Amino acid sequence: MTNPTTTRRAPVALLAAMLLLSGCAATRLDANVNTHGQWPVGRAPGSFAFERLPSQMAQAQEQDRLEAEAAPALVRAGFRPVTAGEMPSVRVQVAARTSQGQVVYAGPYYGGPWGPWGGWGGARWGYGAGWGWGYGAGWGWGTPAYSYYLFEVAVLILDAQTQQPLYESRAQSEGSYPDDGTWAALSAAALKDFPYPAVSPRRVTVDLPK
Repeated sequence: MTNPTTTRRAPVALLAAMLLLSGCAATRLDANVNTHGQWPVGRAPGSFAFERLPSQMAQAQEQDRLEAEAAPALVRAGFRPVTAGEMPSVRVQVAARTSQGQVVYAGPYYGGPWGPWGGWGGARWGYGAGWGWGYGAGWGWGTPAYSYYLFEVAVLILDAQTQQPLYESRAQSEGSYPDDGTWAALSAAALKDFPYPAVSPRRVTVDLPK
């Protein structure tokens, strides 16, 4: 999965960074959710099995973790893992994407000695992250910025026999750094309203795994 870099103005991300710097640990996650399709009326969720695209097979370890974090959300939605020798009722494709961006502000600023304006250490995210502070005191005029992340999880549920798409949902959230519970929380947000139709896009709040 690629991590394209974007640049945007995002006051919400500024608040997230302030919470991080103040040592406040988030316990809930707010996500923007888009749902498409409609689950057949009267159909029970039944058993599920994960299905992978060729690109996901090439990243088996990462996909294992993503599916493990998505499975509890499917169970809460009424599904159950397929048993050995059983034909699943549905097949589930789950994918995740992380983009790294920067919040940019034009105008005078004070850069240090230690702080987000001092310079970031090139944070990036696969299934681990590295970030750091830079040193840069003094007044200046320009575009101070800090990095943030945009996380997205997509869940596609297909009929196991016909491969007809039955339900598709995407959940997206911003954060100042990757958290171990991000994929699980976004999976829960994507399936929170299952199987009922819901307004899209909508704002959904879920608890982060403890």
